[in-house]
Amino acid sequence: MNFTAEQIAGILDGDVVGDATIEVSKLAKIEEGTSGALTFLSNPKYTPYIYTTKASITIVNKSFVPEKAIETTLIKVDDAYKAFSKLLEYYNQVKLNKVGVEQPSFISESATIGNNIYVGAFSYLGNNVIIGNNVKIFPNCYIGDNVVIKDNTMVFAGAKIYSDSLIGEHCVINSGVIIGADGFGFTPNNKGEYTKVPQIGNVILEDFVDVGAATTIDRATLGSTIIRKGVKLDNQIQIAHNVEIGKNTVIAAQTGVAGSTKIGENCIIGGQVGIAGHLTIGNGVKIQAQSGIGKNIKDNEVLQGSPSFNYSDWNKSYVHFKNLPKLVKTINEIEKKVDGNN
Repeated sequence: MNFTAEQIAGILDGDVVGDATIEVSKLAKIEEGTSGALTFLSNPKYTPYIYTTKASITIVNKSFVPEKAIETTLIKVDDAYKAFSKLLEYYNQVKLNKVGVEQPSFISESATIGNNIYVGAFSYLGNNVIIGNNVKIFPNCYIGDNVVIKDNTMVFAGAKIYSDSLIGEHCVINSGVIIGADGFGFTPNNKGEYTKVPQIGNVILEDFVDVGAATTIDRATLGSTIIRKGVKLDNQIQIAHNVEIGKNTVIAAQTGVAGSTKIGENCIIGGQVGIAGHLTIGNGVKIQAQSGIGKNIKDNEVLQGSPSFNYSDWNKSYVHFKNLPKLVKTINEIEKKVDGNN
């Protein structure tokens, strides 16, 4: 798909400096730009590349003034980085704007389907499913009975949404995601064997939730596992049964949250964090990567370590952690001197 500099400037409310009719069909880094590519310059560190780039069009800040001749056509905007991000979003919408039902696929006769939807080949939509307007379901997806997916949500290839799950508007569910699998519930008997506890709840994703590839969100034992509005989950995260995550919280890859824990709003949780079950994590909490959380956390705490403790205290302690061999050697030398004087 080709766009001219004039068209792009119209989308971004920018000004063209150079050939307004020049066309681009791909995106590139400024240092790797080739003919027919669109790039951008926002970080001053990359300014030298604008004089050597072969990209046909470069988005720059309005404050940029070339110090020597350039070949690339410029589109001047208020903020080049934000403008390029906006363009990426626009490009992605155009690229993913598929419509229709591909065959072979299965849609139950009892399903309700909205307008302008896309269902990719080999997808399955079960009984009483409700699909809103502008929903895109890519190939090889499974949508179980009684699932509701609201308007403008995208479900990428290979995702599985088990029965009774409720998915809000403008959500993004990436490939390999499993929503609504059974929670990890078993009871032991006196023989050391385990009996499965039926998991009869569901999963609720509110609006504007993003779920990264291969992340799993388990259904509740009773009630709901709830992911609130605006939550962003990275790849390969495990959210256990009856967990609740507050709105606009962000969680990085490979984090695990055990059952019935409640995480507050606007939290930032790093990669490979482990959070034990039945805890309450306050609002605005920040947890550094690879931390282990085994107790309730108050609002706005910043934590690191395993078991975790205050981030500032952890940094002070780390100075001593890394010097332990030297400290042990010093103590041994002192002990020898004391013993020698006795």
